[in-house]
Amino acid sequence: MNNEPIQTAITFTNVKKYFPEKDEVHSVLKGVSGKINQGTFIMIVGPSGSGKSTLLSMCNLLTTPDEGEINVLGKEIRKWDVAELRKKVGIAFQSAPILDGTVRDNMLLVQNLHNKQCYSPEQLCSLTGLSSDLLERDAKDLSGGQKQRLSLARTLSNASDILLLDEITSALDIAAAHEIEELIVQLNKEQNKTIIWVTHNLDQAKRLADEVWLLMDGKLIESADSSSFFNTPKHPETRAFLQGALL
Repeated sequence: MNNEPIQTAITFTNVKKYFPEKDEVHSVLKGVSGKINQGTFIMIVGPSGSGKSTLLSMCNLLTTPDEGEINVLGKEIRKWDVAELRKKVGIAFQSAPILDGTVRDNMLLVQNLHNKQCYSPEQLCSLTGLSSDLLERDAKDLSGGQKQRLSLARTLSNASDILLLDEITSALDIAAAHEIEELIVQLNKEQNKTIIWVTHNLDQAKRLADEVWLLMDGKLIESADSSSFFNTPKHPETRAFLQGALL
């Protein structure tokens, strides 16, 4: 029996974020509070514009809170050196940014930036299901599914403790999406990586997540284990969201 204490990966405390919009200020996040334990697989769902991607981006210091605090691996987000944080917290997006050069060049980019080599390109190919025969190919000639795998390989190259995933399978066909899902589940189970995945796919969230968070209008409406979230939601907003999504 494992009696080791559960460690907290990320804690959000009354997080608020504002963006200028024309002649006024738009409130994107309105006091989000919540905790994510290490090794947990979290799916964040909600309507477009609810603040999901903004919340995710703060965990990697792509942006910072205007009010409140985010504690990542025991340190408040503003106290992290950006390069050091991004060794611990990797992020991958729906539109995989592919750089000029070969697949190998793209895979080595993050490791070269951080002067940290955890995996060889061949190991990253094996890890993400890419053929090593592709390493010398021009990366921009890859298929959509291969580009998404390359983006993940580049993110994984730091051996980050936390993976932030923003709609990474939404542009893929069903077969390619399921292969990426299997990879992420494997990383979560075998390497105890903390996964925070923004998705519009409720079936995906139901199948994969340990916990599901619902953001609406910049607020965390409900956070619960996957079964409770989908079968016995506590809040009327959650029930309305789920019913609307099924229509």
